[in-house]
Amino acid sequence: MQPLFLGLDLSTQQLKAVLVREDHSILHESSVRFDQDLPSYETENGALKGPAEGEVTSPVAMWLDAFELLAERMKQAGVDFGSIAAISGAGQQHGSVFWSYDAENALASLDPEQTLTSQLSPKAFSLPRAPIWQDSSTTRECREIEEAVGGPQILADITGSRAYERFTGTQIARIRRVNAEAFKATSRISLVSSFMPSVFLGRIAPIEISDASGMNLMNVLTCKWNDILLDICGGPELRSKLGPEPVSGGTCLGKISSFWTNRWGFNPNCLIAPFTGDNPATVVALSFPGDALLSLGTSTTFLLSIPPADIPPKRFITSHLLSHPTTAPDAQIAMLCYKNGALAREQVRDKYADSDWSNYNTLVDSGTPGCDGYMGLYFPLPEIIPPGVKGEFFFRSGRSVPPVQVTKEEVPQAFQPRMILESQFLSIRSRIAAILPPDSPPLQRLVVTGGSSANHTIRQLAADLFNMKVYVSTTKEAAGMGGALLAKYAWWKQNGNSKGTFEEMNAMMEGESTGMKCVAEPREEVAMQYDGLVASYTACEEEVVKIWATKDV
Repeated sequence: MQPLFLGLDLSTQQLKAVLVREDHSILHESSVRFDQDLPSYETENGALKGPAEGEVTSPVAMWLDAFELLAERMKQAGVDFGSIAAISGAGQQHGSVFWSYDAENALASLDPEQTLTSQLSPKAFSLPRAPIWQDSSTTRECREIEEAVGGPQILADITGSRAYERFTGTQIARIRRVNAEAFKATSRISLVSSFMPSVFLGRIAPIEISDASGMNLMNVLTCKWNDILLDICGGPELRSKLGPEPVSGGTCLGKISSFWTNRWGFNPNCLIAPFTGDNPATVVALSFPGDALLSLGTSTTFLLSIPPADIPPKRFITSHLLSHPTTAPDAQIAMLCYKNGALAREQVRDKYADSDWSNYNTLVDSGTPGCDGYMGLYFPLPEIIPPGVKGEFFFRSGRSVPPVQVTKEEVPQAFQPRMILESQFLSIRSRIAAILPPDSPPLQRLVVTGGSSANHTIRQLAADLFNMKVYVSTTKEAAGMGGALLAKYAWWKQNGNSKGTFEEMNAMMEGESTGMKCVAEPREEVAMQYDGLVASYTACEEEVVKIWATKDV
């Protein structure tokens, strides 16, 4: 019987399953959409807003119901649960589940004749609704945490990020302040990603190292809880509420509980591995250390798998550093997030290319790198990098002269489509060298995802500007696929490869079986021209920051 590996992805709006064979080919996919399939919870896009300003939560019972409904749909589709050798997955990052003191007993004594929800909700939870990543109610806590450690850069040096409202540490601190009774009634706190394996193990699972990087509570280089931050956010009892030190991907947490074997027919030897966050799981599915991942969606996200190096990567207040799920503490993931992605490009397309992508591509292809010395920076929404900036800014820029601001009317309209692509990508490239340790080898591949990744002109410009081969993946459910690969990794290590690495496991597979396809290669002469534009872009961005700082807003 060929072993199968199940990856689950509990995102904001749905629970998805990806079942793969040993060669990583997908056998089955299914999903449960919370709003449509579980309407009694009255969520909007999987979440509930309020009652307090900025609060956004999801009902934990809804997630339990989703597990049962997903299993039923897989059964109806003919999935043989007995063939599943291991389970892992991904959870929306930063979300947290607060367990009651009845939780461990309730998990350990689940009756296969009854549903998960009827046995666990509400008694297993001190909070029936889980704070999720969309919550913005913790601004006060963010400032308090940063001040307590000496500022945002100090916090970023320790944890990989400055304080953010969505991060779990600030969420815990706020609940401790505004709902002391619930906090006192909490025995353990899980991330969404550690809540999921807890349900399969029949006991509360430890938190995984990469997802723990999104809490502002763990030292991102040692992958250990930081006692100072624990005390700031939750007092002396928080360490026991979080449980043991975070664990790495590929660890075997134990075997599936009898509830699942008796109710659904899972093999009692099915292994449960740590689940991770959705971004790290996507990195696992689509890239190796030394690769970069560029998500060209509504927002733009750049994920960089940093190979092991003698000098640790720098930490910044405008980016995130996460521990790598399979190779920490030796390797990390750097993440850059931008609000102005596809929508900003579409605005330029609509204004200068008659709302037509074919016209847009023609204008880009007919231009030259650097647009004859013109550069434009486009921020229709307040940007994350550089922080808070909004508006459009245009410059004439030379390699040896400072940039000079010009009006939009002075810029040839035909340059606009190429200018926005160049400035968006140069913003990322200008930060790569600072993030990577000085002894890092060159990056190998750029994997592009998201809606704009289908555009051949954008792919070629990315290949030239980043000077990397560009790949796309045929896998649409990257986080679920990453979970399935983490499940296989734990199983593989348990079956004679205890010292093996994730990369060694994947190297045994044929390249095409993972669905990766090279779609663009850099042109050497063009790439060399972009090498000289990085400094010009940086100078323009610095001017924008100065202009914005003096603007009356």
